[in-house]
Amino acid sequence: MIELNFMAAFIIGLTGAGHCISMCGGIAAAVTMGMPNKPQQQWVYLLGYNLGRISAYIVAGLILSQAVIEVAELADASITLISLRIIASIMMIILGLYIGNWWSGLIYIERVGHYLWRYISPITQFFLPLTSPLKAIPFGFLWGWLPCGLVYSTLTWAAVSGSAINGMVIMFAFGLGTLPAMLAVGAIADKLKTLLKNSYFKRANALFIIIYGMHTGYIAINQI
Repeated sequence: MIELNFMAAFIIGLTGAGHCISMCGGIAAAVTMGMPNKPQQQWVYLLGYNLGRISAYIVAGLILSQAVIEVAELADASITLISLRIIASIMMIILGLYIGNWWSGLIYIERVGHYLWRYISPITQFFLPLTSPLKAIPFGFLWGWLPCGLVYSTLTWAAVSGSAINGMVIMFAFGLGTLPAMLAVGAIADKLKTLLKNSYFKRANALFIIIYGMHTGYIAINQI
């Protein structure tokens, strides 16, 4: 089951990478500030930034999944987990509808994170300009908490994965899926963006996510 979860989370990250690029477009300019002009050296900065960003996803998965386990132990474990799994399945369906360009309700969910982000955002300025690859890691970690509906949807799924390790693995797979688009440059980036924006590609993956969300909800309902 964890292998299927890993694959699904990776597909979410890969398919939603177009959203990531639009969300993080301004960050790309910030990352290049203070960078050396040589492309081979810039890769080190980009890798550091993305390492920090994916680490933030993993930490969030760990915290949220462990919190759900603690709550389940205090309350009626079975009812709590079933309820949360149903919510997670609904979030996955909403995510699929968003990726397939059928409904943009996920945008409203992103607004929830803006309250936390307004406290985190000013801290990122302490690391600019990125005069060292080591500064790119904490900078990326902080930007990993940028309000994002894709992240929130995947987090709800990670939260009910059954263990802190599973939650971390799901968020790692999601982050890994976003990596190709975030690291791609030049002609490769143009080709990748074309693929990610292809309506057939997006809708095929969106249908997979919706079906997987419905399957998750069906299993949860049958456990009642």
